[in-house]
Amino acid sequence: MTRVIAVTGATGALGARVADRVVAGAAAADATVRLVVRDATRAPRLPGAAIAEFAGGYPDTAGFAEALAGVHTLYLVSAAEAEDRLEQHFSAVRAAADAGVQRIVYTSFLGAGRPDPVFTLVRHHHETERAIAGTALRWTALRHSMYADFVPFFAVPEGEGAVIAAPAGDGRASFVSRDDLADVGAAVLLDDSEQFDGQALDVTGPEALSLADAAAVLAEVIGRPVRYENQTVEEAWATRRPSGHPDWEVEGWVTSYLAIAAGELATVSDVVPRVTGHPALTVGEHLRRHPEDWAPLVR
Repeated sequence: MTRVIAVTGATGALGARVADRVVAGAAAADATVRLVVRDATRAPRLPGAAIAEFAGGYPDTAGFAEALAGVHTLYLVSAAEAEDRLEQHFSAVRAAADAGVQRIVYTSFLGAGRPDPVFTLVRHHHETERAIAGTALRWTALRHSMYADFVPFFAVPEGEGAVIAAPAGDGRASFVSRDDLADVGAAVLLDDSEQFDGQALDVTGPEALSLADAAAVLAEVIGRPVRYENQTVEEAWATRRPSGHPDWEVEGWVTSYLAIAAGELATVSDVVPRVTGHPALTVGEHLRRHPEDWAPLVR
């Protein structure tokens, strides 16, 4: 029987990549694809992919369940950062169970196996993984490392170059390309052999870089000087609080760097080559492939 694979987040940078790859491989896997989105007008138009709209988002348990009717496998992209994100995730998991979904592939984060990771927002992923595992559904958690395209996002223009200022010390992070995350996600979704069932896979880049290393890579790619400035926690709060974002969000930003300092994001795995059959992209390779990630720094 043909499986229906539902992809959430298909209007976003990661979900769109996954949707494109799953559509490309669906026929060979005897599957069809449904893009489950909040705004159908923003959904990518992919050959053979159906579109289901649930304007209420994950908090709308009934609406999400209706959009998932007949779905076998669900690619559940974590909700955007929000104070109620965990409640949104719990609602989404209930909706999947109510709709009769048989399998969830969830986009988690590196370190989510710990109940009290330094990076506060990863605690949402820990509890969401527990909620999914507590259902009768088959599941796989893809614990993504920090995105490689965050490296230029961290950088602030300074003179002719840029500075990455953060309290990460000499800690390292295994930055991973969203291209590789999409390749892994699509491969897991299309493979219904149960080999990934009940697993939490650390999906990382091929090396762990300090932020000083990452700054050097960024400088080489953009052809301008980029330096790393190690901040204290107090300095990190002082430079980010004027953004106007709420404290819980600033705390998430600051603790993401503190997690690097603590070594919690330094894991390097072989998941990308093992699942996809190709090596994981380095930060430099990703940035050269995607100049749009760093174009604002050279304008």
